[in-house]
Amino acid sequence: MSRRILVVDDDPHIREVICFALANAGFAAMPADNGVSALAQHEREPADLIILDIGMPELDGLEVCRRIRRQSETPILFLSARGDEIDRVLGLELGGDDYVTKPFSPRELVARVSAILKRASITPTAAAQEEVLRCGALTLNAQRFQAAFKGNDVALTALEFALIKLFAMRPGIVFTRGTIMSSIYASNINVSDRTIDSHVRNIRSKFAAAGCENVIDTVHGVGFRLGAVTTE
Repeated sequence: MSRRILVVDDDPHIREVICFALANAGFAAMPADNGVSALAQHEREPADLIILDIGMPELDGLEVCRRIRRQSETPILFLSARGDEIDRVLGLELGGDDYVTKPFSPRELVARVSAILKRASITPTAAAQEEVLRCGALTLNAQRFQAAFKGNDVALTALEFALIKLFAMRPGIVFTRGTIMSSIYASNINVSDRTIDSHVRNIRSKFAAAGCENVIDTVHGVGFRLGAVTTE
């Protein structure tokens, strides 16, 4: 069955271009011209991923993301105008998985969609179904995309999970931003340092709410590593 992609943008030309590119790549594209109709459509028929324009009138993409994140961790890829860096960063902090800046390449957009869905796919073998990574009080089930600290569940997006898993697999190792980008993003995708920083802030906030005040350490001038996740 084709993966369902909800395409939300108030510009009919942009919707048409995106839907055409997605259809050519084998996806089932479902267009929506505003935030209200997008929420209603997603409730009726949940999408596998949402492409969401930030700058829409009335109900903008950031508010749509807030409402979706109250109930689900469906991957969200934001579309933003070139100069709206603050909105892009805020979108990632609200739980967005990635963003593409307008004007964009349809090929790059499809590549990002494919990369996000690949990270979010849960296709465990019978032998690996319950394989769990543990570091102190941190527990990660990669097959189920479940994270917990001292038994408290932490809801992460696919990218956030990939990032904390990268640190947990090699505790004590400091990862540069360049290494992080090459590890969790497709090789043909360009990502800024600010994107990585936004994901780190979001992960820290979510784990702090679960009782872990320092899940990721910053090594100034170098990068990041797994923080204090002991059971003590």
